[in-house]
Amino acid sequence: MKTNTAIAILLAWTVSTALAGDDHFDPSLPQISWQDAADHYGERCVVYGTVISSKNIGSRCFLNFARDYRTTFTAVINQAQYADFSSTPDTMFKDKHVRIVGEIIKFKNKPEIVMTSANDIQIVDDPNPPKNAASVVGKSVAKPVTKTNATPKPAQLASVKAKVLTDGVVKIATFNVLNLFDNFDDPYTDSESYPGKRSSEVENLAKVIRQVDADVIALQEVENRGGLEDFFAKHLADMGYCDIVLIEGNNRRGIDVALVSRLPVGEVTSHRHVDFKSADGRDMRFQRDLLQVRIEPQGYTPFDVFVVHLKSKHGGAEKSRPIRIGEALAARRKMDRLLTEDPQAAFVICGDFNDTLDSEPIQRLLGSGDTKLKTFVGDLAEDKRITFNRSYLSMIDFILASPAMAQMYVPKSYDVILGTVETSGSDHNPVLARFKLAEEVTTAKN
Repeated sequence: MKTNTAIAILLAWTVSTALAGDDHFDPSLPQISWQDAADHYGERCVVYGTVISSKNIGSRCFLNFARDYRTTFTAVINQAQYADFSSTPDTMFKDKHVRIVGEIIKFKNKPEIVMTSANDIQIVDDPNPPKNAASVVGKSVAKPVTKTNATPKPAQLASVKAKVLTDGVVKIATFNVLNLFDNFDDPYTDSESYPGKRSSEVENLAKVIRQVDADVIALQEVENRGGLEDFFAKHLADMGYCDIVLIEGNNRRGIDVALVSRLPVGEVTSHRHVDFKSADGRDMRFQRDLLQVRIEPQGYTPFDVFVVHLKSKHGGAEKSRPIRIGEALAARRKMDRLLTEDPQAAFVICGDFNDTLDSEPIQRLLGSGDTKLKTFVGDLAEDKRITFNRSYLSMIDFILASPAMAQMYVPKSYDVILGTVETSGSDHNPVLARFKLAEEVTTAKN
């Protein structure tokens, strides 16, 4: 009886899909490969491809078309539609060639179609769009859908011209923004317990960043690039920031490090895949990432900014200390290589170190001798040496400089903007410092 029922459901689904046929997959719509979906945001398209992996989380099912599912096209089927299929969609469409019809939306900086019925997907013989399709790769002939409530596009930031320094002085800041999450569930991270900030918290956060008014800001606890772009476009679009850098890191709850700049950004390096040992001999990687960004101000010496967020003391300071030491030593080795190649290498490393300046992890990171990193905490009054503003009231966020970069530090410019979770939207206070860059030496050509 169960077998007959299953066959009947399968036949019913097959017939309904067949009836939908080419009328449902309107041939006048753009017929595209899944690889070109990002070129068609806001359009209703027919997307072709092969489902190479799938994941059913109960409330919805994800069909993926590439191993790198975090940045490529995904098709989504909601639980309410499961009963319309002969088996769960994750098994039914796995390894099958399909075509899917629907509006391509941008979710977490990647293209998606959320299906509205079982008729929106069909198994086909060929995973490629027909040669006489209504659109060609990367170009659409269909009229885009206009949404009055559409969020600002990242192009609003990209169109901003990079700042040109007039006196060589650059202000650098670091700020742990406390779970800058969006309101969408990411099924690939454990972020369900960290909802997006309330509007008042977001507004307070923006006010603090506006007050800091830095040329380059290192950020920690950001969920994704799309959300960060949206935040700056909505709340700080007039601040002149032209570049946002974020590469997904290793943290399971989805918090990443990032950098926002008014100055031109050059080479970007992620160290999230670097293998090393913790202080107690365990194999590990950076808990988030060690992000390295080259800043290239016009007419002045370029410099690197390393953004770090070391392991927190959650679960016990002693238990987590070997991990922080391992991360500190791995970062130090990277900087030692830079200083060996060029003793005049200009860089800062900044972020949330989750430990005080006198702790073993930070002392290991600082190093010793001619290559010791410089700190500027001595320029701060005792009552301003607070960056973690909840419970312990300690200083665990820093901007540290290479010897060459320290020579460019503007005396007494190191500062902390004091606040609380209620007033600034974060349990950390931002740290800032100014550096007067040397003019870039150019060699005249004959």
